Amino acid sequence: MKLLDRIKKIKKDKIIILALIGLVAYIWFFPPAAITRIDEPLPNLPFTTLDGRQGTLESLRGKVVVVNFWATWCPYCRKEMPAIQSFYRDYQAKGVEVLALSLDDDPAKAAQYLREGGYQFPAVMANADWQRALGPINQVPMTMVIDRNGHLRNKVHGQVYYGRLEDLVTPLLAR
Repeated sequence: MKLLDRIKKIKKDKIIILALIGLVAYIWFFPPAAITRIDEPLPNLPFTTLDGRQGTLESLRGKVVVVNFWATWCPYCRKEMPAIQSFYRDYQAKGVEVLALSLDDDPAKAAQYLREGGYQFPAVMANADWQRALGPINQVPMTMVIDRNGHLRNKVHGQVYYGRLEDLVTPLLAR
């Protein structure tokens, strides 16, 4: 093999490696997520937050509610939490509520993670009633958007980011 041919092969290999690294980096920072559009009413589900406050889904009527199923052991959940906190900070006064439903076994571990991260949105331990009402939770993270009338409107299977939350919530705030 001639020297020029070997140099061309090395360049080609490097380009392929760089392309693969770029693809992996893109998937890490913006992993693919599927959005399912729905319009189904939800039952009046009760909840108790990790800090002891009680409420119901009915008590949140009039607000757009972002429900996020997550776990401390889930790397994509941990990665999306800052975006959810920023979104909550920016949109809470506009009529948005966030409920983070932890799938962890230990409520104390979930509460500690949220406290250490400075997350201010309400967190709840996911129970069977919530999982039955919102459908099977077969992966985390999974985020759902409930409109002002208590109808489940969107399910995001995979990581959400600020822009995606805006795209899903803003039209529901305008109604």
